Amino acid sequence: MTSEAYARIDLMNPATADALRKYSYPIPPDRVIFGHSAIMSRLRDVIDPIALSPIPVFLYGATGTGKEVLATYIHLRSPWSNGPFIKVSCAAIPGSLLEAELFGFEKGAFTGAIAAKPGLVELAHHGTLLLDNVADIDIALQAKLLHFLQNGTFTRLGGQEDRCITARIICIANRALDADLAQGTFREDLFHRISGATVHVPQLRERSEDILVISEYLLGEFAAHFQMQVRPLSTAMNRRLRHHPWPGNIWELENVLRRYSLLGTSTAISEALNIRPSALPALRLPVQSNSPLKVRTQQMVQQAEAWAILQVLQQHDWNRTKSAQQLNISLRALLYKMRSAGITGYAPSKHHNYD
Repeated sequence: MTSEAYARIDLMNPATADALRKYSYPIPPDRVIFGHSAIMSRLRDVIDPIALSPIPVFLYGATGTGKEVLATYIHLRSPWSNGPFIKVSCAAIPGSLLEAELFGFEKGAFTGAIAAKPGLVELAHHGTLLLDNVADIDIALQAKLLHFLQNGTFTRLGGQEDRCITARIICIANRALDADLAQGTFREDLFHRISGATVHVPQLRERSEDILVISEYLLGEFAAHFQMQVRPLSTAMNRRLRHHPWPGNIWELENVLRRYSLLGTSTAISEALNIRPSALPALRLPVQSNSPLKVRTQQMVQQAEAWAILQVLQQHDWNRTKSAQQLNISLRALLYKMRSAGITGYAPSKHHNYD
């Protein structure tokens, strides 16, 4: 199918417009994205030339560090900036449905397929395809994705015709994929295809000098959203923010500042940042020096799991239902794990005045 034919489809198909509206959104100014830190300055020196090239990009880093914003930045500064920017949340779509979402399907391909539907890959023609949580793609589907990346061709589910598109590929993961490659859960040949340029996105605590500019931007956004005046942060509050470890990264900072915007007091920040000391045991080696390796390992895994749960709870402002959904466990299982780890919620015993 010719590029002109695809252009006509893109203009006429309502699904295309819906997808573009869903996945196109503004991003913060460059000064907010990269701040003033040396680590982000070096990152920009890498990303800017990458954006101009056609190579696939693999962005990895902890949850909440701004990988999707950087992916959008790359798209907007690339030769494909006038084309669509299509995001696929690989972890949010069950494996049995992801292939149909990616590559589309023909009428009658499966029960309920009453009409043909283009996939998100087709909608990304002459634009950028962002694969979020790429490590969660089923190993069987990875083979078809590899074929598409190698040849630029694919077939819809239930179809026979090879279709060809051109799109920039950006992949995101919340970790490096070394362990996945070693365990065979992610194809090595596919990794080489998606990682033409590999970029690690630093955590917020590694760029603490950027917290002030990010905070000022977020407070301005909240003031506009809530249509209310928001008090600027005092010097003491800024100092408090800079010295927080931010396990939830920018997502956690956003939650804290949203709370401050609504309540308008320094206590709102101190309550959000302080967690009862007994809420979680310290991550450390087991005390019993003569414990078998298996016991030591189990204890460390339990402690690491507790920290992971705490991080997600902070991101969702201690909403247990949303936290359980993100962790992909039942609410009952989450409550049990919280009790086992001694996580009872945040309740700082002492407040300080940061005004």
